[in-house]
Amino acid sequence: MDKKQRVREVLKRLEEKFGKPKCALDFKSPFELLVAVILSAQCTDVRVNIVTKQMFPHVNTPEQFANMEVEEIEEWIRSTGFYHNKAKNIKKCSQQLLELYHGEVPQDMEQLVNLAGVGRKTANVVRGEIWGLADGITVDTHVRRLSNLIGFVKEEDPIRIERELMKIVPKKSWIDFSHYLILQGRDTCIARRPRCNQCEISEFCKGKKIIDK
Repeated sequence: MDKKQRVREVLKRLEEKFGKPKCALDFKSPFELLVAVILSAQCTDVRVNIVTKQMFPHVNTPEQFANMEVEEIEEWIRSTGFYHNKAKNIKKCSQQLLELYHGEVPQDMEQLVNLAGVGRKTANVVRGEIWGLADGITVDTHVRRLSNLIGFVKEEDPIRIERELMKIVPKKSWIDFSHYLILQGRDTCIARRPRCNQCEISEFCKGKKIIDK
């Protein structure tokens, strides 16, 4: 069974398990999602949702963030970690959106990645969730780890991983593929203690199996 066949089987099994996947971050607008994904760097989605649940009812537009002091933003997002850089990026990104795009989040990949704090991962998430657009595959820590463990790639660099995955994952499944690996990484293929004997895709995995006792 080659990689493309294994990918199809993995997608099939995980769709049966999780159904139609959706983003774990809570948001009500493209801009809220953009901010949430920026906050999710080196932070759990659960923590981000706790922070945005408190913050978004009070401040949730580019205009509001652009007019805030960086220190004010830091106070809202402190518990997400790396809050100094995140606050600076959110303020700068908000200013760019107002200056360049009338406060609207652009759909174009190149325009998105040129915003402060936005890389391909963030851009892929926003484009996929908001507009169903897929120019690539979102590679977060779960996707990186599981793609290597399963044997789809032998890379650590997210850009290279994305390029390799795009060769073997059907384009129609680029968005769902990331969701499924993230969900499986949280539910079963846990980094510190993978439950291999409970894993629905273990037969397609090239990694060393760990048998729970």
